Amino acid sequence: MYSIILILSEAADGNSKGGLFDFNATLPLMALQFIGLTLVLNLLYYKPVINILDDREEYIRSSLTSASASLVKADELTKTYELELAESRKSAQMIIKNAQEQAQLIVSDKLKDAQKNAENLLVDAYNQLSQQKQQALKSLEVQVDVLSDQIQNKLLNNY
Repeated sequence: MYSIILILSEAADGNSKGGLFDFNATLPLMALQFIGLTLVLNLLYYKPVINILDDREEYIRSSLTSASASLVKADELTKTYELELAESRKSAQMIIKNAQEQAQLIVSDKLKDAQKNAENLLVDAYNQLSQQKQQALKSLEVQVDVLSDQIQNKLLNNY
């Protein structure tokens, strides 16, 4: 604090020349140069840079907004497609299940038909065998009768 008072008292005395706080035309001229430089820099450099930064910020903001809208739309489409996919899977499973049931019915019907055909074939074969057996027995009876007649004739002829 003492040094400030000393400097002010020397400036007031006017004894010292070229001091720190000499008030002459240099100070206002430096102030005008500073203000002029500030205005020139503001017009030539800061405003275009600020405009570019504002445009860039607006572009980023609009890009983010459109990206957010696209993301929301993509999420909605994803949900819609997932629901459709789930429904398609359910309907495909139902179609497969119905086809399997129909195939089972067809197979069981064919199996029953095959069993009936096999039973009919067995019955026919049994009947044919029975007829052949009857015919064989009849032919054997005839042959036995013939042989017994021959034996009887031979026995009677020998005696």
